[in-house]
Amino acid sequence: MIARLILLMLVLPASVARADKVDWTLLDQPGSIVLFRHANAPGVGDPAGFTLGNCSTQRNLDARGRQEAEAIGAEFAKRGIPVGRVLTSQWCRARDTAELAFPGRVVDEPAFNSFFGNRQDEAAATAAALDLLGQWDGPGTMVVVSHQVNISALTGEVPRPGEGIIIRIDGGKTTVLGRLPPPKLSE
Repeated sequence: MIARLILLMLVLPASVARADKVDWTLLDQPGSIVLFRHANAPGVGDPAGFTLGNCSTQRNLDARGRQEAEAIGAEFAKRGIPVGRVLTSQWCRARDTAELAFPGRVVDEPAFNSFFGNRQDEAAATAAALDLLGQWDGPGTMVVVSHQVNISALTGEVPRPGEGIIIRIDGGKTTVLGRLPPPKLSE
């Protein structure tokens, strides 16, 4: 038992370090993909009366979330990372994150819509997302803005608001290559 515990203590930090690897050069690779969780939008899930297409009925980005979204786009520009395509969930908080980060480049993609309130949609949504992602070969990086549940279903990772998960799709399987932490904002 003690030997297993020691082995776990030795192996676990290495695997955590790999999962948290921040390496922007991964986005220079042909066909690179990054999945961002929408920026900060206080609350959990969708309010009663939620209506797709009506932002007044949804959780929305707060001032911090809008700053985070703009900072994501600024970081891509500062690093000269070519963006080939920007796809987003149709939820306002995801769409606004994408539009603030990459103005005029955003395309709605229902495969990335949240299934938090409809878990029966998880398998179909995840399969549709994997199919779409698996077709990407560039040029540039594909940026997707979605929700924690969608990204977790695709990667097994739980991103924070504004965090990106860099992935590769091979044969319908997702490999996590690294993470882009949420932007650090001056307080």
